[in-house]
Amino acid sequence: MTSSPIPATPSSANRTAELAVEMTRWPSVTGSDGEAAFSGRLFDLLAATDYFKAHPDQLLALDSHGTPARQNVLALARGKGRRCIVLAGHFDTVSIANYGTLAPLACDPEPLTQALIRELSEKDCTSLEASALADLTSGNFLAGRGLLDMKSGVAAGIAALERFAGLEEPVGNILLAATPDEENRSRGMRSLRDALPDIARRFDLDIIGGINLDATSDDGDGAEGRAIYLGSVGKFSPFAFVVGRPTHAGYAFNGVSAHLIAAEIMRAVETNSALCDEAHGEVSPAPVCLEAKDVRHGYEVTTPAHVWLSFNWLTHRRTPAELLADFQAVVENAMAAALETQRSNGQRFFERQGMSKQLSYQGRVLSCDALKAMAIERGGPAARERIATLDAALPDGDDPLAATRSLVAALVTESGIEGPAVIIGFSTLHYPMVHIDSLGDAGKTLETSLQKPRAGSSSGTERR
Repeated sequence: MTSSPIPATPSSANRTAELAVEMTRWPSVTGSDGEAAFSGRLFDLLAATDYFKAHPDQLLALDSHGTPARQNVLALARGKGRRCIVLAGHFDTVSIANYGTLAPLACDPEPLTQALIRELSEKDCTSLEASALADLTSGNFLAGRGLLDMKSGVAAGIAALERFAGLEEPVGNILLAATPDEENRSRGMRSLRDALPDIARRFDLDIIGGINLDATSDDGDGAEGRAIYLGSVGKFSPFAFVVGRPTHAGYAFNGVSAHLIAAEIMRAVETNSALCDEAHGEVSPAPVCLEAKDVRHGYEVTTPAHVWLSFNWLTHRRTPAELLADFQAVVENAMAAALETQRSNGQRFFERQGMSKQLSYQGRVLSCDALKAMAIERGGPAARERIATLDAALPDGDDPLAATRSLVAALVTESGIEGPAVIIGFSTLHYPMVHIDSLGDAGKTLETSLQKPRAGSSSGTERR
């Protein structure tokens, strides 16, 4: 980027901390009015700096989605040449509801930290709470919704942008992009993706790479120090929509338990390290379930017809087709295990009553495409029209899993499919994995250029 590394200084570190706390005080929960207002506040903060007072045309706000509109904020610091690095980060956060009675302080880091210390000090702590209390009282930690994920990342990007803009003869260009809606459907980043080619043409930029400002995790104790990641993990959200055979609770073996099938799928997938990818010396996190529920409303004495599971599965190498095939194999085995359990339980139940009753269950696993084809084959053009209407009317709200779940439930009804069966697919967006190796010579050049700032930083920096 420049002819020599720009090392972090106490002033830039202080500036980052100052900005991080200030922006944390601006509530920006995904889908809230605060998220909509955040972009204007960030725009005004940047516009007040000396650099953007002198270059107002290099500060942009681009509508993304929603009413009131959410906006992407772009800030360009120019130097010599066309080459440009993009610093990308989101500013929306998850809900503050889990702070309970401390929710009013959730976005005010110092008062929140002190309140947490007081609350934990006045109770008999669990081991986890005691560990949290020790961290908070050490003075090395500061609480706050979005402070880590990821107001601090945006703050670091602003501080870097300001330092670059303050150089006498900077080489290259830095484009800071702050986006809404990372926590839901990534509508901010997707709208930026569409706009970026025109922005590059408008400012005559050659975008050679990007840096994700988001936080990273360390499964150890932090002793490795800072790390330079040369790629990012891929994310899938496979779902299993289980179709059972409902029965009255008093006659369990007259039906097939959707919950039992779902439980076997859960057991087979949840934190199963055998399902993790390994690439470039890194092992991807284990898959976990983000949502599990039966699809009905209110109390009944009938076993549920449908149970929904949605998983978070992070990858380093799998393609969508490969992961879905792997997931289908896991689901098929899990359903077979569940049906065998139900058969053997039923047989023992009837034997205890002196009855001889042979039970046999056959299940199937279908993709969403296969289910949709069944629905259209059964219902003809009218079903096709109903499905298209339903798809167009899905809510564009803040729960993509609910939208997918309602669509699959409607397809199950249209198809008339009988259980036991499991429908599989992806419940929300797929985020592809990325690694610098895939860029060929350009990737090697970029990796080489990263060695300078790496060498100029602390000895704990690792290449990943």
